[in-house]
Amino acid sequence: MELTLLGTGTPEGLPRPGCPCAACAVSVGGLARAATSVLVDGALLLDLTPGAVLAGARAGHSLAGVRQVLLTHPHDGPAVELPPGLPAAGRVPDGRELAVISGHRVRAVPMDAPGTGYEVTGPDGSRLLYLPPGGAPAGTTGTTARRAYDVVIADVLGRPEALARLRASGAVGPATDVIAVHLDHDTPPGRELERRCAAAGARAVPDGTTVVAGEYRAGPRVPRRTLVLGGARSGKSVEAERRLESYPEVVYAATSGTREDDADWAQRVGLHRERRPAGWRTVETCELAPLLAASGPPLLIDCLALWLTDAMDRADAWDDSAWAARGRKELRDRVSDLVAAVRAARRTVVLVSNEVGAGVVPATASGRRFRDELGRLNNAVAGECEHVLLVVAGQALVLKGQPG
Repeated sequence: MELTLLGTGTPEGLPRPGCPCAACAVSVGGLARAATSVLVDGALLLDLTPGAVLAGARAGHSLAGVRQVLLTHPHDGPAVELPPGLPAAGRVPDGRELAVISGHRVRAVPMDAPGTGYEVTGPDGSRLLYLPPGGAPAGTTGTTARRAYDVVIADVLGRPEALARLRASGAVGPATDVIAVHLDHDTPPGRELERRCAAAGARAVPDGTTVVAGEYRAGPRVPRRTLVLGGARSGKSVEAERRLESYPEVVYAATSGTREDDADWAQRVGLHRERRPAGWRTVETCELAPLLAASGPPLLIDCLALWLTDAMDRADAWDDSAWAARGRKELRDRVSDLVAAVRAARRTVVLVSNEVGAGVVPATASGRRFRDELGRLNNAVAGECEHVLLVVAGQALVLKGQPG
């Protein structure tokens, strides 16, 4: 089954008409995107968009052979004019199946938002799942996948939990080609778009790209261990969470603990909890080595700076005499154990830590000690990670590893 993506943007396209934002300003030339529309084997058109005929011609395809036009979502604004020769566009009722004269079979998948998804089975048996903008299959059994789809085309960045749900049900497997569409100005085009898609195990392609369902291709390389560094309120925790939001299960190791009579701290912890997907399991602990050694779903550790605070408390490292007598060795041993656990980890791990070495020199010996030990810890953990990011003002800079 051959799939040509005539467009990959939102229904408004990218750049959005009249929008002055930075993402729209740079979405020109090869970075511009028409509204998402997919031509299947030259016979089935999923979503009719303005300029579909011209888009097909640019991709080297004629729409003269289209036998069925299906819509996935309500179209706001003026009606799209039907090009001459194309059959009338329509939507298949949820749960109903349609046989196309070309030999394709289509089943309408109910969504949890306005719109209709389509499972398409080609004459060769290859299978596609195509979802509308902002849509995810309703419930956990919205699809009838007896095996993983060959291709999934969906709003990956807008609805990452939909991809997580599909992975949990087996509808998306390691060999599934996941293509992000309905791309909007919320994600800057270019490297940032590629990076966010790669973190979700997906890819973005230019308008006019043709892919063959079931054809082997190397999937995005998702690193096993990632360290995310950043200053206060830099966006490092959001970046770390974003890297795992398309996974069905995640263990969130919170090293923050509780602080009695500290309302501000409780509010900060609460905001973090509210941001996490419902399927994530939170473990509040500083005993990280057993979690790193265990098998299971991806592990997110937030953060190493608070873990170090706990480790220094245990070693009585704040007291100068205790530090000189035994605290330094106890702390270094504990850090070595953690670094060894990171090195030996076989599950996917994302770690978060503060970058504090670029600021004002602390006024106290204990403050300087903490800064120095955190710098050493970050160095050691970064050495064991395939991927290291530095987040500054919400922008992720790749320090080590692939751009994704």
